[in-house]
Amino acid sequence: MSNLFILYKDVVIKRLIDKFNYQSVMEVPKLVKIVLSVSLNNLNLEKKRLVDVCTNLKLITGQQPIVTKSKKSIANFKIRQGFPIGCKVTLRKKNMWNFLDKLIFIAIPRIRDFRGFSKKSFDKYANLNIGIKEHTIFPEINYEKVVYIHGLNISIVTTTNILKESKSLLTEFHFPFFN
Repeated sequence: MSNLFILYKDVVIKRLIDKFNYQSVMEVPKLVKIVLSVSLNNLNLEKKRLVDVCTNLKLITGQQPIVTKSKKSIANFKIRQGFPIGCKVTLRKKNMWNFLDKLIFIAIPRIRDFRGFSKKSFDKYANLNIGIKEHTIFPEINYEKVVYIHGLNISIVTTTNILKESKSLLTEFHFPFFN
């Protein structure tokens, strides 16, 4: 089991109950899922790029990604309906906790000139959305074999819709925030 899951069960739940005066353990916010997504441009020029991105995402998460396709045809971008434009992975339960552990303690410290994520990265539903500029921060990626460097979007979804509770939950996991 992941170290963060053990921390959540033993320490975080008690701290959040004391901080927000919850009546029950069921009121404590928890993580629902983590979604990693990559969208690409100029895919009609190089089809091999989508295969490389899907392979990298599979290495990072340990789970097979789903290819996302366009819903509409857009002439200016030379995209037709049903054209593959990226891929995504949804992590839940054990895979989610293992990935979050790896993200916080291994990958984020490898980001160059990193000072923390902005607390403005939360959406109106109190879910955290962060962008990673280079996928090479993950230890599974062999930098010598990388042909294309791409970024990815990570969405961390919680059960609460209250921003203060969601920030407190992620701060208890030692998630690096500034201001």
